[in-house]
Amino acid sequence: MGQGFWQIGLTLCIVVAMVPLLGRYIARVFLGERTLLDLLMKPIERSFFVLAGVGTKQDMTGWQYIRAVLYSNLCMGILVYAIIFCQKLLPWNPNGFDAPTWDILLHTVVSFITNTGQQHYTGETTLSYFSQVAALGFLMFTSAATGLAVGIAFIRGLTGKKLGNFYVDLTLAITRILLPISVMGAIALVFFGVPQTLDGTLVVQTLEGSTQYIARGPVASFEMIKMLGDNGSGFFGVNSAHPLENPNGATNLIEIVAMMAIPASLIHTYGIFTKNSKQAWLVFGMTFVVLVILIWLAVDGEQQGNPLVNGILESQQPNLEGKEIRLGVTQTALWAVITTATSGAVNGMQDSLMPPGLFASLFNLFLRIIWGSQGTGTAYLFIYLILGVFLTGLMVGTTPELLGRKIERREIILASVILLIHPILVLIPSAITLAYPFSLSGITNPGFHGISQVVYEYAAASANNASSLQGLYNSTLWWNLSTCFTMFAGRYIPMIGILLLADSMSRKPTIPPTPIILKTDSLIFTSTTAALVLILGMLAFFPLLALGPIGEGFKLASGS
Repeated sequence: MGQGFWQIGLTLCIVVAMVPLLGRYIARVFLGERTLLDLLMKPIERSFFVLAGVGTKQDMTGWQYIRAVLYSNLCMGILVYAIIFCQKLLPWNPNGFDAPTWDILLHTVVSFITNTGQQHYTGETTLSYFSQVAALGFLMFTSAATGLAVGIAFIRGLTGKKLGNFYVDLTLAITRILLPISVMGAIALVFFGVPQTLDGTLVVQTLEGSTQYIARGPVASFEMIKMLGDNGSGFFGVNSAHPLENPNGATNLIEIVAMMAIPASLIHTYGIFTKNSKQAWLVFGMTFVVLVILIWLAVDGEQQGNPLVNGILESQQPNLEGKEIRLGVTQTALWAVITTATSGAVNGMQDSLMPPGLFASLFNLFLRIIWGSQGTGTAYLFIYLILGVFLTGLMVGTTPELLGRKIERREIILASVILLIHPILVLIPSAITLAYPFSLSGITNPGFHGISQVVYEYAAASANNASSLQGLYNSTLWWNLSTCFTMFAGRYIPMIGILLLADSMSRKPTIPPTPIILKTDSLIFTSTTAALVLILGMLAFFPLLALGPIGEGFKLASGS
């Protein structure tokens, strides 16, 4: 137990130390300042811009940026659909896999284009190496870069700058951030035992004389961009619980840190853009405190174990169900909380979590304030800041303004749409599915846990998070199509709202400071914003928590 908490402390300390370094580097990239990669990457970027007919000084309006995002993502999706559909005719298919069914294929493409990575298929028995690398690997870079570009455009808009050019931001996100870190991380993973090969399935004879088939492939490169880009998908069906994706404690640490690296650092990037590092550290501190509380809740729940099992054994034992023994209970609980705050990759069975761990995971998916996915997840934090400024301004009688710009009716409408679309996309599909428990839901555990299974799937899809309660039977036509809609709407509707909000803020004149303007870089305001987040989140989602993990916890505690 003590060693586990030391490991958690080390992981969090690494993240805190990394945030200002990576945050400053990201800011330098998008502010056009010199970086170490200029000599290598600038000629490549110039060549791409010339071929694409993109001028680096061509700033876009909000709607131009939106159209560029939607058109480019549509073209990428069509290309990837075609590659996977024709994978049997393409190279790097040593196992001769044919195309999956149309609904699985559609779900897969939508899942990866939206930076979700939710999987209703088993990678090692469905996709060729070419499809994994050239199709899904391509989307893991571009979808993460799309979210990062939108996040940077949002920060620019809040500070009164023009939004920039999407194609330039997309390219810089890949060439200066995602690709270099992924290469270094993949080399580190190979060093610690993750395979990187194009050889087919390995066939071996066991000591018992039977035949065993060991799937392998270019895992290390896939794994690193999966974690860094917060895609969450797995090369293998069991994701990072597979020993070839995550063989030991060293790879586990690398992958956990990679999940948090960019989303956490973007808060510091915001502080550099706004020249207000105090506010950035206060916002980071707010989310960090919530994260630590949720980690403690999940770890304690797994260490306490299952009351029913403890009663049979007449001793307290940690909950080992669904855990990788090579990683341990503590690391699995830590991963569960961090992954629902960021990417959705799993190193154990989320379905086997005790109610406190499941509560922490759903809490993350519902509120989406602890960093979230690439770029757009971080924007949610500052959407809450805008609402906090407006509401506190009304209460104390000051002008609602953020960074010297008034918060008015248009901004509040857009902020409300951005925040309300998530509950709508979770609650309505969940209600429809639960209304037909035998024909649609796919529930494998009745009662409170069954409700959690359904709600979790839609919450993860809307939050563009790849995790799920794996006991759910979700590879059906209903689940494939309904989660497609949820992932698509959960990605692009908030993204459109974020860009329109940024565009609106960028056009506002700066108002001169006065003594009565509310200071947003104070501990009081940050605490008020935290309370606002919790109140709004609980109003929308507390009934689901009560009918899911809270109800399940009381049931287990009662011994029934």
